[in-house]
Amino acid sequence: MLTRYKLLLSNTLARYFPRTAAYLEAEKHAAAERAKAVAKKPLVKKKAAAAKPGVKGAGASKGKGEPATKKPVRRASAGIYSAAAIKVTAAQEQAMRETVARAVAAGIIGAPSDEQWAMILCRQPLTRIFAGAGSGKSTTLVLRVVFMLCHLNVEPQRLTVISFTNASCAELRERLTSVLGFWQSPVDAQAVRQCVRTFHSAMGVLAREVLGNPVWFEQLGDKQASASEPDNPLAGGRLGPAQTRLLKDAYQACYADDPAFRGWVHELLGSQPPDPQKALPKAPMQPFRLPGELHAAPLFEVFYGQAGFIESIGIRIEQMAVAALACSPAERTFLLALQAFWKAFAQQLSQQGLMTFNGAFQQLTQRLDEGDGRLDAERLASFSHLLIDEFQDVSPQIVQWLQAVHRRLAGTATAVSLMAIGDDWQSIYGWRGSSPELFMAFDRHFPSKGKGKSAVLMLQANYRSVEPVIRAAESILGEVAFKQDKATVAIRSAPPGSHGVKLVTPFDLARDLSALHSEITAQCDYARSIDSRERTAVLLLGRRNDTLKDIQAGLDRKLPVKAYTIHRAKGLQAEVAIIVDDCLPTTPHPLRNALYAYCGFFANSYDQAMADESLRLGYVAVTRGVSRVLWFVRKPQGATRALS
Repeated sequence: MLTRYKLLLSNTLARYFPRTAAYLEAEKHAAAERAKAVAKKPLVKKKAAAAKPGVKGAGASKGKGEPATKKPVRRASAGIYSAAAIKVTAAQEQAMRETVARAVAAGIIGAPSDEQWAMILCRQPLTRIFAGAGSGKSTTLVLRVVFMLCHLNVEPQRLTVISFTNASCAELRERLTSVLGFWQSPVDAQAVRQCVRTFHSAMGVLAREVLGNPVWFEQLGDKQASASEPDNPLAGGRLGPAQTRLLKDAYQACYADDPAFRGWVHELLGSQPPDPQKALPKAPMQPFRLPGELHAAPLFEVFYGQAGFIESIGIRIEQMAVAALACSPAERTFLLALQAFWKAFAQQLSQQGLMTFNGAFQQLTQRLDEGDGRLDAERLASFSHLLIDEFQDVSPQIVQWLQAVHRRLAGTATAVSLMAIGDDWQSIYGWRGSSPELFMAFDRHFPSKGKGKSAVLMLQANYRSVEPVIRAAESILGEVAFKQDKATVAIRSAPPGSHGVKLVTPFDLARDLSALHSEITAQCDYARSIDSRERTAVLLLGRRNDTLKDIQAGLDRKLPVKAYTIHRAKGLQAEVAIIVDDCLPTTPHPLRNALYAYCGFFANSYDQAMADESLRLGYVAVTRGVSRVLWFVRKPQGATRALS
């Protein structure tokens, strides 16, 4: 009876206090290693530790190379944004509504809904908008920018719209230029190009002016990369030859010059260190697999991959107190070796006039916080009014940079505003350090002055998918531990023959490839039979490019079919979505759990975040389909379990 009562109480707390429940779950994971070595403490002390994670216990036993140190604590900064509403006259609002009506009549745009009008005309300087899949947020964002430029008379030099990739920026610029043309605005295509950027492109403008116009490490060997408009590396590929060579050189140099690093390397690889009486050999290149990672790779590649994650979650590698992390001795050895390698890598970059994107964000944030005179209000003017799309996929490092930019501007009495548009249900880049928690705990990171808080708006109408598809997609999210409750409304009527998600199981690609090809062809026939207006009849989705290429190889190239990884398919749609992946969560990653707890930004553990993300990935895949979704799986598991 007592056990049943505890279970009921636990489930109730998890339902009504998800942040608290997720936090306690994270603490349980982070404390696992400590529990092996530390005697059980009284309940009162456990509660104190939960209230201030990492202040006591994480560094109780000294680690290698340094004394026990307290982990960083992230406190809410002083208020940045005015609590007063933006002044909008009745005449300005009326002029906007009348011009929108003419644009609708001319076929330039669709008529905005009431919830879209709320976003377009919003008067709060700090606004958070939960925009669900298919909610028409792109057109609404364009109209918000038009309202600011054409009716509120915001100068284009004082406004920046952030979109996720160069491709999405190009699409947004095209839409905005077209609509501004109807408004007969003097803001031309060149001005629009300056207004709409990726985070990395926006940062690059400051880097050119303040950091000596560095060459980007991430762009080495990429002939198509634009130095003036660097793309979001989340959309990029693997390391190229030039990047691999530089990392390898840093690894070899560190191995040759640092005896402690040599010892850590051989400890990690489980090999004998070199004989000190003989000539020093080259650094070992055998593959190393960090627990939690799927594949083994040379150590320098593993260091680089984990360093990118560490910096993305707001940790300065050179300042990281390794002894304060609740991790195993082997993981502590790995981090100490990584710190030594990263110092050698930084030296290699400096000698060649190179810089990483993460390094630039760090330097600019630090200089802003320290009051660098070159980063004055005039140089930062374009960031005065920020509209940021896909905010659910920002990382702590980006949050730190945004805070520093707007804090500096606000300190010069410059009027600043921030409109963040996102959907926690579609956050799928946690493996690179992003998290929907930053969007959901928005006011903690972007505080208003006084007792003001951000305005919260919801775009809940779905203009893309029919109701059975939407409800099936939402059912996948039932087990997500940390999410914003929303009530999606289906607007599109269902054509004959439409359906929600149909599972095709058991499915084996090698055995059933021919049957899959036949099904894809049949779905193209279905789209044609209902006179589908979608540009793409079938969207083929998976997590691995190799799988998609194998499927495409046997298809008629004339078929209206496109194939994308699920991550690349965000923002796309087709009459039929066909999914060929289980969307299973990743394996447990103890080091990243420790880093998550250490950085101070998250309530979840990394493992819980990845379990949630695997379900959100399934949601994103399903909501690409308009009237049908077919999901081919070996067996119902992971994201498909709720659909079986």
